Amino acid sequence: MRLQTQTQTQTLWSGSYRVLLAIVIAMQAAALVHIPTASADKIARSMVVYKSPTCVCCGDWVEHIELAGISAKIQHPSDLNTIKDQLGVSPVYQACHTGALEGYVFEGHVPADVIQQFLVDKPKNAIGLAVPGMPLGSPGMETDSQFRPYQVRQLNKDGSSTPYAKVSASKTVYLGKKL
Repeated sequence: MRLQTQTQTQTLWSGSYRVLLAIVIAMQAAALVHIPTASADKIARSMVVYKSPTCVCCGDWVEHIELAGISAKIQHPSDLNTIKDQLGVSPVYQACHTGALEGYVFEGHVPADVIQQFLVDKPKNAIGLAVPGMPLGSPGMETDSQFRPYQVRQLNKDGSSTPYAKVSASKTVYLGKKL
């Protein structure tokens, strides 16, 4: 009886050993294989942000884009309007800060997810996006209880603009995308 138990134990041990060995081999193989995830697939982006050194909402907006994976290099030019003019932002679309990324301009409190979608879409004839003014509830302009729906404008090479997205408290709707 004991010999049979010993044989069964050896059989169980060798079976368990095989399972353990298979698990170890699988774990080592998995470590060598790149499994894409949303965070791993994000493209590292760095935006130059032109703003006043004393503007609190601009700093809050920078935090917002950085949390979304867009790093920011801050510059405090003595004449912010000259930068906006050089980047093609007409006074009617201007806000308190201006960002430049991948050859595009992002004026004002444009949400990071809208910037990321724009960089995927890359609409023809566009120079960037703008959120004119400082709408309550936009990134950097959050309040505890107030939100005003607002529009993100696509700035075009000819100086015109077209609606790109409408942002409400619960969702963003992309409008008339022309890619």
